[in-house]
Amino acid sequence: MSTYTLNRLDFDLLDDILEMGGGYVLDFSNQTYSEFFNDELGINIDDDRYYDIGTSKGKRLRSYFKQSKTEDVLRVLNSLWKYRETKRKRAGKKEDNPVLVIEFNELLVRLGGKTPTTKNRVFYTQQEEAFDESAAKELFDSLMKLAVMAPHPRGFAFEIFLKKLFDISGMSGRASFRLVGEQIDGSFELDGETYLLEAKWTNLPVNAADLRSFNAKVQDKAAWSRGLFVSNSGFTEQGLHAFGRGNSLICMDGLDLSEMLMRNIGFKSVLSKKVRRAAETGNPFVRLRDLI
Repeated sequence: MSTYTLNRLDFDLLDDILEMGGGYVLDFSNQTYSEFFNDELGINIDDDRYYDIGTSKGKRLRSYFKQSKTEDVLRVLNSLWKYRETKRKRAGKKEDNPVLVIEFNELLVRLGGKTPTTKNRVFYTQQEEAFDESAAKELFDSLMKLAVMAPHPRGFAFEIFLKKLFDISGMSGRASFRLVGEQIDGSFELDGETYLLEAKWTNLPVNAADLRSFNAKVQDKAAWSRGLFVSNSGFTEQGLHAFGRGNSLICMDGLDLSEMLMRNIGFKSVLSKKVRRAAETGNPFVRLRDLI
């Protein structure tokens, strides 16, 4: 079991996902809050030790999380998530901020848990090409597991994940290969075009130097070659600005991948949207959520 400790950003996320603004927690009254914790979890949330930072429902929940073992935090979060989704389903509400759900799933994995089951995840019916739902879930779970791996094996596993993504999408994915003096992380075909792949999973966003280096590799190949740069940590704004427009690259970040799988939008559709926007604007990186 993980020994991950919740940090400030995690609590900010929980404030949003559990609607803890103003000291509330979801739609619980004081009575239903106490009953839920007692009946569902066997926890006396009214115990005096949870009043150390305040008396509101939100403050007591924060106190519980800070004092409890990781496995107990995970159990409470899973129960609150189930309650949240049951209420939303009965009210006929759609998820209005899928990015929060993606980040919550990532938090569950860091705590040593699993992502919610398919019925509790956010899938949207698309008129365009989409994943098989079971394939989307498998890919999403694989992506979440990468987040807790050590850096060296994670880089290789990230390439394997991407190749599987290409293969499932029917895009003739090719594993990493080496040319004289350079390493290419892989390649695939889309609409008759060959794309070379650069994949990075680092703690820091990619900068202009990395973008220029990969762009030079792409431009050194056949004139019709393009490049897809996938950086889990994204790209610096300064780097994108310095890299400029009108180059041969399309860029994706980790949130693009997560949101694509959470929304069940096909990979070909995502790339087609990005390619079209790049052609219209010259901008190599436009976030998926700004394209849909």
